[in-house]
Amino acid sequence: MKVLRSSIFRAICAIAVGVLLIDNPDSTVKGITIAIGVLFLLSGIISCATYFSVRSRSSDNEVYDAEGHLIVPAKPAFPIVGLGSTLLGLILIIIPDMFVTSLMYVLGAILILGAINQYISLINIKKVCYVPIWFWICPSLILLTGLFVVIKPMETASLPLLITGWCLVFYGVTECINAFKIYKTRKEIMKTD
Repeated sequence: MKVLRSSIFRAICAIAVGVLLIDNPDSTVKGITIAIGVLFLLSGIISCATYFSVRSRSSDNEVYDAEGHLIVPAKPAFPIVGLGSTLLGLILIIIPDMFVTSLMYVLGAILILGAINQYISLINIKKVCYVPIWFWICPSLILLTGLFVVIKPMETASLPLLITGWCLVFYGVTECINAFKIYKTRKEIMKTD
């Protein structure tokens, strides 16, 4: 049941993102980029705030081992990653269009990984029962689309994102069908054992 829930959750997420991309690809991608920027910004700010908080409270709290070697210095190390995260978050929030062009590659890779995941599921279930040919067509179309988006990106992000949106919806629906088929087959096998 746990596997069924995770498959259905993955499928619902894919369908939701796909519908958003189909409805308004430019705004959706810009919104996703800004949301990612906010997460990076918050992470960086928390990291820097923690550094300054610990730094202001530490005076002579150095810790030494029995031989007199310093184990924990009084002052924490400067959070370079936190500062970088804050800057990246600001860039993504202020100029999200710069990141949108790279997002095509990420979404194409997600489609490829989703298709590979469906192939693996079908191969595993094929060991137990017959899988009709049309079950193999869906992941093949998703894989080809993902490869097309990654290998030959188009000048405008709207068309590939629209295609990616439709493929994500298609992937979500086929993932639900596959999950129910696998669940039903496993349940029948459990009854026979």
